[in-house]
Amino acid sequence: MTVPVRYYCPHCGAIVTLERDANLADKSVTADPLDGWRYADAYDDFEDSDGVQIVCGASETDEDGCGELYYLNFVKFEDGQELDPHVPLRPEDAPNFDFRT
Repeated sequence: MTVPVRYYCPHCGAIVTLERDANLADKSVTADPLDGWRYADAYDDFEDSDGVQIVCGASETDEDGCGELYYLNFVKFEDGQELDPHVPLRPEDAPNFDFRT
């Protein structure tokens, strides 16, 4: 059974709607791919992949988009254990410590 599911672009907030299997478990939506995850395109059969690579503004997007790539990540298991991905830290997300007094 497929259901429409909506996601926000982490770059500009545009909304994309994907028709997907209701049994898939979402992990996250990220601006960068997760290490070790295999991504399918949004217009391909993505049920057997680890996630979906989405182009903001493509036909799945409900409004004008920014054209940037972002990633829908599904929950991934290995040997019955949920994998916790290493998420690369983007420079704009890094902590900014100022130790000057």
